[in-house]
Amino acid sequence: MYFFKTPLLIRKVFPNLLWQVNTNEKIIYLTFDDGPVPEATPWVLEQLARYNAEATFFMVGENIIKHPSVYQEVINAGHTAANHTYNHLKGWTTDTDAYMANFSKTESLLPKNGRSLFRPPYGQLKLNQLKKLRKETKIVMWDVLSGDFDKKISAETCLKKTIRYTEPGSIVVFHDSRKTIDLLKVVLPQYLEHFSSQGYKFAAL
Repeated sequence: MYFFKTPLLIRKVFPNLLWQVNTNEKIIYLTFDDGPVPEATPWVLEQLARYNAEATFFMVGENIIKHPSVYQEVINAGHTAANHTYNHLKGWTTDTDAYMANFSKTESLLPKNGRSLFRPPYGQLKLNQLKKLRKETKIVMWDVLSGDFDKKISAETCLKKTIRYTEPGSIVVFHDSRKTIDLLKVVLPQYLEHFSSQGYKFAAL
């Protein structure tokens, strides 16, 4: 069960999390979770470059260690590298101290540019995890979830729904992973083309 468009009620319950950027400008904030991996991330970077698009990559720490050259490609291309835990942990089933240690392990691998961005895997956080994380980082959620991970939907459905729910300031979730790359290869180029043709720009957080 997931929402392509995050309900306003959920966003109001957790107003201190970043769900969407408040703007009337034609700007979309693309985000990619679960990389970097050689099977998906370089291809994503190629598509973004075609449209002068910037994005934020929420990276799993162990993937950074396994694929340092792919990680460096993201950095060299000028995109934002952000934290998605070291082992893609589920917050609801993980002890808070262990969760924070996992967060910090990945944080130590990321560029030290004076700010920190974090997205919890599966959007799951316990209240005490949220409180501790807010002291160290900006927690970024989303208002549009592409559903590219869902094996039950077609690329056409994924594309139509993601386009339908995107608006100025939307934070949109895709995944640069082995599980999503086949669907992403159909959806992402068309998504980028659609909004570029309407005068939108794609920015990193």
